[in-house]
Amino acid sequence: MASDPQRKQGRAAALPGAGPYTLRPLLHDVPLSADGNDEDVKINCVDYYDGNLYVGTSASELLHFFRIPPDPSDPSGPATFILASRLPPVYSEPAGGIQGSRPGVQQILLLPRVGKACVLCNWTVTFYSLPELSPVFGATQVRNCNWIGGVDLNEGVGQGMSRSGNEKAPGVTILLSLNRRIQVVRIGEEDARVIRKIDFAGSTLSVRRDSIACVADSRSYALLDVDRQLKIPLMSISSLDDSQPDGAFGQAQNIAGAAEGGLSRSASSATARAPANALGHSRSTSLGDFISGMRRNDRRPGEPDDPVFQDSDAPPPSRSPAPTDKPLPAPPREAENYLAAQAAPAAPRAASPAAPPPRIATPPVQTATTPAPAATHAAQTATPPVRTTPPPKPGSVFLKPHIVSPTAEEFLLVTGTGPLDPGIGMFVNLDGDPTRPTLEFDRYPREIAVDGGATDLSTSRLSLAAEEEGYVLASMAKEFEDGLHHGLEIQRFDVNIGEDEPEKWWLEVKDSAPKGLSPSTPIGIRPLLQSEEILFEDVVDRLCQRRFSPFKGQPETPTMSLKSSDSRTALSLQRLSQEKELFDQSDDEKLPPDWEEQRNQEGEDFVRRLARTSSRLAVWAGSHIWWAVRNPLLTQLDSALELAAASPGQQTNPGALEIRRPLLSLLNTIKDREATTELEFMTLGYIRQKASVMLLMSFLSSPEPPFTEPETRAMEENLVSGDLDARVVLSLIPALRNEIVVNRRGIWIYNGVRSTVNSYISAEADGFPMQGVSSLPSHVLQFLRRFLSAWRKKKGFGSIPDEVFRTVDASLLLVLLELDQDTPSGQTGKRGSARKELYELVDHGVDCFDRAVDILETYHRLFVLSRLYQHRKMAADVLATWRRIIEGEEDRGGELGDGEQRVRSYLSNISNQALVQEYGLWLARRNPKLGVQVFTDEKGKAPKFEHTRVIALLREEAPDAVKYYLEHLVFDKGNTSYVNELITYYLDIVITDLQASAASRDNVAASYDTYRALSPPKPTYLRFLTDNAPPSDEVWQSRLRLLQLLGGGHDYDASAIRQRIEDSLSALPASSPPQLAELDGNTPTDHQHLLVPEFIILAARAGQHAAALRLLVHRLGDYDTAVSYCLRGAAALTPSGTHYRDQPHQRRDTDAEPPPRWTRDEQTRLFRALLGEFLALRDGDERAAQTGALLERFGGWFDVVEVLGLLPEEWPVEVVGEFLVAALRRLVCERREAMVERALSGVENLRVGWEFVGVVEEKGAVVEEGATEGAAAVVVGQGE
Repeated sequence: MASDPQRKQGRAAALPGAGPYTLRPLLHDVPLSADGNDEDVKINCVDYYDGNLYVGTSASELLHFFRIPPDPSDPSGPATFILASRLPPVYSEPAGGIQGSRPGVQQILLLPRVGKACVLCNWTVTFYSLPELSPVFGATQVRNCNWIGGVDLNEGVGQGMSRSGNEKAPGVTILLSLNRRIQVVRIGEEDARVIRKIDFAGSTLSVRRDSIACVADSRSYALLDVDRQLKIPLMSISSLDDSQPDGAFGQAQNIAGAAEGGLSRSASSATARAPANALGHSRSTSLGDFISGMRRNDRRPGEPDDPVFQDSDAPPPSRSPAPTDKPLPAPPREAENYLAAQAAPAAPRAASPAAPPPRIATPPVQTATTPAPAATHAAQTATPPVRTTPPPKPGSVFLKPHIVSPTAEEFLLVTGTGPLDPGIGMFVNLDGDPTRPTLEFDRYPREIAVDGGATDLSTSRLSLAAEEEGYVLASMAKEFEDGLHHGLEIQRFDVNIGEDEPEKWWLEVKDSAPKGLSPSTPIGIRPLLQSEEILFEDVVDRLCQRRFSPFKGQPETPTMSLKSSDSRTALSLQRLSQEKELFDQSDDEKLPPDWEEQRNQEGEDFVRRLARTSSRLAVWAGSHIWWAVRNPLLTQLDSALELAAASPGQQTNPGALEIRRPLLSLLNTIKDREATTELEFMTLGYIRQKASVMLLMSFLSSPEPPFTEPETRAMEENLVSGDLDARVVLSLIPALRNEIVVNRRGIWIYNGVRSTVNSYISAEADGFPMQGVSSLPSHVLQFLRRFLSAWRKKKGFGSIPDEVFRTVDASLLLVLLELDQDTPSGQTGKRGSARKELYELVDHGVDCFDRAVDILETYHRLFVLSRLYQHRKMAADVLATWRRIIEGEEDRGGELGDGEQRVRSYLSNISNQALVQEYGLWLARRNPKLGVQVFTDEKGKAPKFEHTRVIALLREEAPDAVKYYLEHLVFDKGNTSYVNELITYYLDIVITDLQASAASRDNVAASYDTYRALSPPKPTYLRFLTDNAPPSDEVWQSRLRLLQLLGGGHDYDASAIRQRIEDSLSALPASSPPQLAELDGNTPTDHQHLLVPEFIILAARAGQHAAALRLLVHRLGDYDTAVSYCLRGAAALTPSGTHYRDQPHQRRDTDAEPPPRWTRDEQTRLFRALLGEFLALRDGDERAAQTGALLERFGGWFDVVEVLGLLPEEWPVEVVGEFLVAALRRLVCERREAMVERALSGVENLRVGWEFVGVVEEKGAVVEEGATEGAAAVVVGQGE
């Protein structure tokens, strides 16, 4: 109901409950008259304390009702009030009073601190005890009283110490507004005494804070210091009243009546004339400055206490105030603009003449000895003098004053120009200075009340509320199209609205009143002395948790047929039924039969403890009384949601802007609001959930995407942050409803949200065929994609049951699969794409594993299924899924790529040897070379296989892969024990190809012819063969490896291999070329023509060097290899000798010994044989060239004479010129070397002889005498 009814004429009342206040029954059908004829009787005032309700009527009766609490078995039931007594208060008929003008009971003032009540009835005050209303103080009366009140609002109700911390007062101080003065009266338990008299005549209203009272007479407001008797005149009640002197406003005046300060009295109040030495008065001089900040609650020293009924000698008042219930005077016919009136309040205004206010007689002051109530009227024989007010100027209007105190330092005063014109509320502090921006009332109010604020401790608020909001409630009448309506205008007073128009609410009683109460019935309002606790059952109903069933009609399982147009839906239904049975069996928790009812009751009790509020505002109209209760935040916000749902476009266009904009605005308003109480926390969560659900229903019901991207994002954010169970959201989408998983305890959500969702689900047409996810539009799928992805981030929260994430994962998987159908086959997807998110979903694991497997199988997404298995470490299932894809089963994503290579890599990362063996053999059957890598992987995690076992397995399961494994053993591991077997495999491949294909034979022969045709210098034939062999041709590659093994010096049976080649190729047709005629009686066979390099190596291995040279020279034309063979022997045929090291598997095992090299004699013999082969070449030019080159390079191995004997006589000498020159040089060199050698030998002989002579001379001769006499021997070199 956040609307201004004055701007929307014709709309008398907005949606109930939308404003900050609502009405709750306090007492209906009050018996206003004893005889039941209460048509002319009305309620004047109401008060309440300690279960006792007091109602004053215009029939001069005080009704006392006693409250009976609700039945303990039904704590939410209403309380009952019974009539305890009907008291006619004693009053005195004022002299000169108008017959029949008695207003009745005008005020009820309860003073629980002293157990007394003051009642103002027909301008007579009487005193009673509480709560039974027995007369006290000897039936004391105070006549001619206009107002009773002025109780210090800073003192707590019923407390013995004031809020300012003063000592306990002996009683309660009140103010009695008599015609000629204000009496300050202290009410005690035993008596009531006047402690002070204030010379302020004609006051009709007073509100007090500490010693400062804000009072009003019939024309103006003023501030009084009741202790020091100081006054600050304030503004006039009516802006049209210019009878007040402008200079008096805001000036502090002494009204104590001292002799030194003269008093100048106006028609409304006395204004002090300052002496010559007194301080000058100005607007800045406030009451607080005048009294130097000192305020006292005690009277001045020496002032005697007077009985409350003592007569006064003061002059009579200038006028009598109008009764509070008198009708307001008629306003001017045409009032000028209100802003102009506020700018110039004293300016005269042109207005039509108005009827002057009625003359009000001033009742006499009661004497000290008041007669008994029965003799009151008889005792009145004299009429005291009565002064009437001067006739008002034409156009002046008397308005009822209104004073309330919203805070401990402020008063709110209301001014205006007329009863039908707007009113202005002005805030002043205790010094009379303005404090806040003014308030504007659409009409001058009949009554006002404030509720809340920073310092109001007894407001109508919810329990445990934090910072309290402050409201002003004004009773007034407004014109609508259907007539005059009385109601309450409500607005905040504690906010600064700036230049914006203030927000106002309009509240009427017709929606809360029984039938028969007219909207034109005046409404009264006032704060009561004590508040009452009230329970909001509608809040309990909305916030309590209730079990929610996502299926239409709340079936245990979906009731639709499993035969659906979408096979995936049928699988979902079947799975749901099976899972429910499984969960019911596996759920170990034993639930009592009445567990649901018990939980419902516990939830209601919990919310009831929070959904209580207290109120102290009473509203009455006719014979009915209500509590004006602060509306809970939930009710206000929920009403706004219902208003949006009731929009006219809801049926025609559910996604219309006028529907979603209020919802989004409301969500944005509470987005950053921090909850300060538990109830507020629940309220904000409830509103977020319900508003988000309503947005989603609008989003889903629109035929096309109506929401903008920011609006959609806002809806998603609130759905996630509102903590609404994701299964509730999915229940709104029939295509995903059957993915919801529910345990035995069910889904529990706010009852208000449940009702909204159930209404949407129940609106679906009966028999509506269930459609699959493929039927959802793109914008819904994109919404679900983001929403469900955001929900998955909550995994790990202990407060969320596992069933939620199982539902979320299954639904998200379905949505992503639908969105991914447009992705081209084979692509892995870019970042942010549906396929990438699909991979991330399965790679991080899903809680609904079995359901995910079914979904992926249904969508034929086997590769995604394999990734799901990988997350679960289910290696066997991963490999089995890949095998299905590789063997041709449909995989619509096509993401596997090179499946065999992926299998091979995956096998190296698992430790299960059995799986490695199974899929290694399977891979070897499909791709032998790749499959063998599984068994040869050195970095694999599985235990290593024995070589013999692998060979046996491969021979049995994948024979084609044996060769590759043997290659690994021989070439990579250097295991020569398998060389013979590997050579056999290579021979089988080569020979089988030659036997089966004539083209292969021709290609082999053509390679020889091509090589021979090359011009020198040319590479060796093995290098030529390596460079020109097709890399993808298995036969050629096998032949290269065969040559590598044959020439590698391995220990193998060369004769057996030669025999096998001869036997295998002997049946081939002869194709001996003519150039290979008989040479030395040997004619090459056909198998030698085809496998020339092999036979050369085998011949060298068998010592048939001449045959090897013959094949090298005549068949291959590889002259360089022939020369190298003469120098190095068989080593020239090895890979190192033919630059074969560039080929794979080049490793040589240490067990393979290199072929032996020749001695000098063997080399000479081979060179002579090679010379013979060169001389046998048929091409003369080539013969001469190769012979000359051989003799030139290696002439040292040849005898010149022998060579000259072999050379044809017709060859020119140039052919062997270099050889002959080198030979002659060699002969000359040898001769000269011999001469030098002989000379050196002679020199050596001379040196030795000289050394001998020198030794002899050094030693001298030695003569030895022998045994024969006369004989002597000379020994040279011996000593003396």
